[in-house]
Amino acid sequence: MIYSKFSKRQLMAMLWWQQKRYKDRDAIIADGSIRSGKTVSMTDGFVLWSMTCFNHQAFAICGKTIESLRRNVVLPLRDWLPGDFTIVEKRNENRLIISTPDGRENSYHLFGGRDESSYMLIQGMTLAGVMFDEVALMPRSFVEQACARCSVPNSKYWFNCNPSSPEHWFYKEWVKKHKEKNALRLHFTMDDNLALDASIKARYESMYSGVFYQRYIKGLWVLAEGVIYQAFTKESIVPTVPRDYSKYIVSMDYGIQNPTAMLLFGLCDGVWYQVDEFYHSGRETGQQKTDEEYYQDLCELVGDLPVRELIIDPSASSFIALVRKSNRFKVRKANNDVLDGIQHTSTIIQERKLLVNDCCTRTIQEYGLYSWQEKTSNGQDKPIKENDHAMDATRYFVNTTKAWKPKDDYVPLIERSYMRRGGYAIR
Repeated sequence: MIYSKFSKRQLMAMLWWQQKRYKDRDAIIADGSIRSGKTVSMTDGFVLWSMTCFNHQAFAICGKTIESLRRNVVLPLRDWLPGDFTIVEKRNENRLIISTPDGRENSYHLFGGRDESSYMLIQGMTLAGVMFDEVALMPRSFVEQACARCSVPNSKYWFNCNPSSPEHWFYKEWVKKHKEKNALRLHFTMDDNLALDASIKARYESMYSGVFYQRYIKGLWVLAEGVIYQAFTKESIVPTVPRDYSKYIVSMDYGIQNPTAMLLFGLCDGVWYQVDEFYHSGRETGQQKTDEEYYQDLCELVGDLPVRELIIDPSASSFIALVRKSNRFKVRKANNDVLDGIQHTSTIIQERKLLVNDCCTRTIQEYGLYSWQEKTSNGQDKPIKENDHAMDATRYFVNTTKAWKPKDDYVPLIERSYMRRGGYAIR
């Protein structure tokens, strides 16, 4: 594969280890905006460095999960690397073997750093280097354990990520202290991706608002503060009128002492509308409801509409069992990833692909109150756990159905098109 459109910063991320000024650095940190080419330049650089400087050594490539690592790094790797590299994947071992015609060969172990227990996966290894794709999504214990495994002389750490909170441990311990850590820091923007069409760049800039715009577009480590869904305005609220909905889904946040929120969504002309809502708080009314009573409320909300799917928090086990026994609704356990869900919901609101009927008064009220915690003990962004039950149900709906994804999967098609033409992927 011939590279013809790398920016100076991308080339620096790939080849810093060859340059007299930087080759003695112990690490590289590439942070900044989405779609700036961090992943492709860092992955290429990591493999070129390791295959040039080592032979018959072990390395680690880490992502938040093995699945995301395969999707973002492993699958396109053959298109990114020069054609004389041979890649063999030992999928059952989560390992790549990369070799060159001159007889060089190294092993690359794949790890997912999803939670605090992940560090145990990498204990006991001896590595010549490690690359972290989206390191800000990984727990500190995992990252530090992986770094501690790099005991081979001249081993190096390769970090890339989109920014998070300025209270995040990686920002405080690595980005701010990169000189103390003997690390090269490169800050990326979308302007570093020379293959990114201006119309696609504008599309990404229009997708985000608030803290997500500052982080993902501007590439800044800023604090999440204030109202979460800043893109939700009076234009997001529409009259409750008949529409030709082609599909209906109910999403539910179940509570016993806490409120229960059931939201009815309908799809019309590519836009999801919150058609109606049910909201009950036992504390406010002084009346606790049983699972059977909530099921009747669900049936009344739906009426005779062709609703076949209910999305609900997996923790509502007794209610899920009751719904399945009734055999009317298919139950989908919600994807309860909070930050991803908030980001995706923010995107779909910003693009006006999620609108709310004006009859949904409790949901509209929560949009105006749903806010970030000012500061958390571990530096992670968290919403205030108040006025959030309709917001949780909305997040379950967006994240579980992937309503925020374009139907034609437009961006990946563009990425594949660039790769086929000999450019490079806009990761």
